[in-house]
Amino acid sequence: MHALLFSLLCVLVPAAQSSHHNRPREVRGADQNGKYILQAEGIRAQFIPYGASITNLFINDTNGVERDIVLGFDNATHYSIDQLHPHLGGVPGRYANRIRNSTFEIGGEEYHIEPNENNNNDTLHGGPNGWDYRNFTVVAYTQDSITFSIVDPDGEQGFPGEVISYITYTLSPYTWHIKMVALATTKKTPIMLTSHTYWNLDGFQNPDSDTALNHTLHLPLSGQRIGVDNILIPDGTILPNLPGSVNDFWTQPRQVGFNLDDPDIVGNCGFNCSGLDNCYIVNRDADGPYDWRTKGPVASVSSNFTGITVDIFSDQDAFQVYSCVGQNVCSSSVF
Repeated sequence: MHALLFSLLCVLVPAAQSSHHNRPREVRGADQNGKYILQAEGIRAQFIPYGASITNLFINDTNGVERDIVLGFDNATHYSIDQLHPHLGGVPGRYANRIRNSTFEIGGEEYHIEPNENNNNDTLHGGPNGWDYRNFTVVAYTQDSITFSIVDPDGEQGFPGEVISYITYTLSPYTWHIKMVALATTKKTPIMLTSHTYWNLDGFQNPDSDTALNHTLHLPLSGQRIGVDNILIPDGTILPNLPGSVNDFWTQPRQVGFNLDDPDIVGNCGFNCSGLDNCYIVNRDADGPYDWRTKGPVASVSSNFTGITVDIFSDQDAFQVYSCVGQNVCSSSVF
């Protein structure tokens, strides 16, 4: 049996706290919009079984105004009917990101999975019936924690073996914790999970911009990134993020859109694409043993408009940043 375990912490830090918008409320099932509500001191969030998705994340800004800082629909039913399906806040699976030619080999046996991108030249986020197109089961629910589960059968989308997965979201004071467990119960199979959350720390209330391109991003451990081809398939190379280059968010914090006027940004996120959709390597091993919960964030993003900062801690070796270049409304960034 093979297993994947992924943990991530998002610590939200407004410069001044006001808690009157976060009063405790009785814990029941889903509300009238199909959402499950969690809360802790200074933070409140809503989730739905469809894709085990986060739909709302509320925190007060520096003026005590509550902001919803992630992108999601008001009603859970909208997720299944949206034709564009931009993976809002869900858990793509069983394999996030892309598989070239929708083909892979395990133990000398070749597997062909369902293609769904680039004229069927690759499989993105698990295929046309990936996990964030499906309803998970709620297996545990308290005031500050919820666990979703899915059983992915052998042969689904062409993937070998059954996979059982548990996605647990927990809130503690000003912190959102994500834990993902996936168990391959019958056969070896590729598994890679992530949280496909879109952030807008302005809560779409900034009169000067409705995008997150003015947010400040810092990737202090990411002096390298994974090289890709024109359709964003990894090509086996590790590339340097040279100081001052369009992918340099490690030597100093920079605005997400600081590089849009740089000619080198063209093609950075694929053929004729200008923006970010890149996998940045998290280089921590050189420092010796570390505890990912306390060593420091792999990424920080902040807004001058609201004063809200999100510090992201992760036990993974890489970190994807997407500046929303492929959406119909470029209004957020996903990590």
